Amino acid sequence: MSKDAILDAAAEIFSQKGYHAASMQDIARAVRLQKASLYHHVNSKQEILKALLDKALDLLIENMLDVMVRPTAAEEKLRLGMRTYLMSMLEHRQLASVLLLEHRSLEPELRVRHTRRRDEFERLWRVLIQEGVDEGYYQCDDIDIAARALLGVLNWTITWYRPEGADTPEQIADQYADMFLRGLLVREMKSDK
Repeated sequence: MSKDAILDAAAEIFSQKGYHAASMQDIARAVRLQKASLYHHVNSKQEILKALLDKALDLLIENMLDVMVRPTAAEEKLRLGMRTYLMSMLEHRQLASVLLLEHRSLEPELRVRHTRRRDEFERLWRVLIQEGVDEGYYQCDDIDIAARALLGVLNWTITWYRPEGADTPEQIADQYADMFLRGLLVREMKSDK
């Protein structure tokens, strides 16, 4: 039994039942182990939750860093970041659900560590928005709020998106990008003369 198989099963169970309602017995049953045998692979449910949150952030940070090093204009970089993020979240929907909804279930000392990593991920979005401001493409009074608003819209998608729906994740991300970027664009002031 691999640890990845255990984490995948736990992500599915946590996303369906919630962290607190899920049991180690549920996870053991899902991977066809005795509960005692599961403890040969993991020490606790908290360890599993921490590993899932780390796995999710590792994936998302790696994807964002790949976007950020591309030699492209700020608008396209932000658009690509939004598309990449949304596609990752929807492709790994159970893991994303655990990341977004279960992080508060971490014990305090683990939550502090997780919050620092999450803040680093959010910082990457602020950097992308700041690039557009610095290039004169965006106008933004509060980059922190803009980044949080952007992430809020993207994050909430996991609660309503259905693969059989009319739009693909790429189409949804592009619609979000159009709405968001048009709100940040610098506009020429019209003169009444």
